Amino acid sequence: MMEPAQSEMNILSNGKSHDLGGDMVVPMKMMQEEDVFDDPDGALENEEFLPSGDGKKHIQFTDFEGKTSFGMSVFNLGNAIMGSGILGLAYAMANTGILLFLFLLTAVAALSSYSIHLLLKSSGIVGIRAYELLGYRAFGTPGKMAAGIAITLQNIGAMSSYLYIVKSELPLVIQAFLKADPSSDLWYLNGNYLVIMVSASIILPLALMKQLGYLGYTSGFSLSCMVFFLSAVIYKKFQIPCPFEEFSANSTAMHPSLNVSSHGHEYSNGLVDEDDCYPRLFKINSQTAYTIPILAFAFVCHPEVLPIYTELRNPTQKKMQKVSNISILVMYTMYFLAALFGYLTFLGNVEPELLHTYSRIDPYDTLILCVRVAVLTAVTLTVPIVLFPVRRAIQHMLFPTKSFNWLRHIGIAIVLLTLINMLVIFAPNILGIFGIIGATSAPCLIFIFPAVFYIRIVPKEDEPMNSAPKIVAVCFAALGVSFMVMSLSFIIIDWTSGGGLAAGGH
Repeated sequence: MMEPAQSEMNILSNGKSHDLGGDMVVPMKMMQEEDVFDDPDGALENEEFLPSGDGKKHIQFTDFEGKTSFGMSVFNLGNAIMGSGILGLAYAMANTGILLFLFLLTAVAALSSYSIHLLLKSSGIVGIRAYELLGYRAFGTPGKMAAGIAITLQNIGAMSSYLYIVKSELPLVIQAFLKADPSSDLWYLNGNYLVIMVSASIILPLALMKQLGYLGYTSGFSLSCMVFFLSAVIYKKFQIPCPFEEFSANSTAMHPSLNVSSHGHEYSNGLVDEDDCYPRLFKINSQTAYTIPILAFAFVCHPEVLPIYTELRNPTQKKMQKVSNISILVMYTMYFLAALFGYLTFLGNVEPELLHTYSRIDPYDTLILCVRVAVLTAVTLTVPIVLFPVRRAIQHMLFPTKSFNWLRHIGIAIVLLTLINMLVIFAPNILGIFGIIGATSAPCLIFIFPAVFYIRIVPKEDEPMNSAPKIVAVCFAALGVSFMVMSLSFIIIDWTSGGGLAAGGH
């Protein structure tokens, strides 16, 4: 019987992809050596791994002919980066201050771009465009399993946070549009029912597509929704005074048909404390421990990078790095503006989920209702994109030698969505998802794995361990380990002291 390692190598060398980019089995594509990486001699390639008939070594990729345009690839990767994390950034800024937040955001964005560079460099050397198979090439089966588990946990956490927003926001939108009594037990105001319906009617059909590139149009629309969200946050900064007055629940019950504005209506007793109306440049408290995990969570797109690279038209390492840099830069700008204006609007009173804070002022504000619909649309359309790498990781871990099969393709999607819906229904709040996932799988995917894969895959003859790139990669991996240990320590201390999830659920 063929050994697993040998079997996997033979599948690769026989010209079959390992279910890349939507679990497809297709012929290899010959790539020009200069388009892939800076090794004109092709000396880094293993003859046994990718043999060629003419005795010369060519760089080949286990993928099909990419058809996704540069712009669509930017949309797909940008949509993979952009998600529910943007709703928690104003809260993160409120617990760090403006300057410290800007420093941390810049650092995480730059480090994310560098780690993508490491992934693309490793991918170009061995001709693999799947995160899990880079782990296999670097460390064998343990490396593949570690990468697969990290991707699965990270993306399940991401999809859970997206659907948690659907669960919490969609009932409020329906309630506001129908002017329904919030205390009623109508089924269409139950977030648990609604999230199941959205998953079955919208997310599942999109997740059953065979290729990730087809979702480029939905990605563009999803990003447009988030641009609208950002515009509304900036506009509301100049419409809401500080200290702001909280909307009275009694007035809502007395006048259920009124379209209440942000000003000029009955409010609850007193104003928000005026001491909270001064922005802080630097701030440290118990919730600061969640800031770095939230930021790391907001920039994790690494499992999607290689599948998007696979489907890119005329792919080169330089071209894909440009796609990544543009996507990260756009998201970095949107993140900072959303956090800044969200924070300046509410300052010390901002909540972990920004849209909930607007409801304290006016739950019937037409603009905010439209923003809620836009955010719901954006996060709903992002779930299928994030599901693709999880399904591929499961394929590589459980069915490494199997070719594409529609029944398995559909079955994995249904099982994943069922599991995620159960997590969403029973999860206490969104901050816990951000904190735990951001502190565990995120540093593995951003810092640790890309660095150690690079160190193992790049031959010592080309880059010795004492060379500058290898030393930087070692420091990068050490930074990831330190980040993970520090973040988990702070979060555990915060939980044991009575903070953490309880503090985030107000």
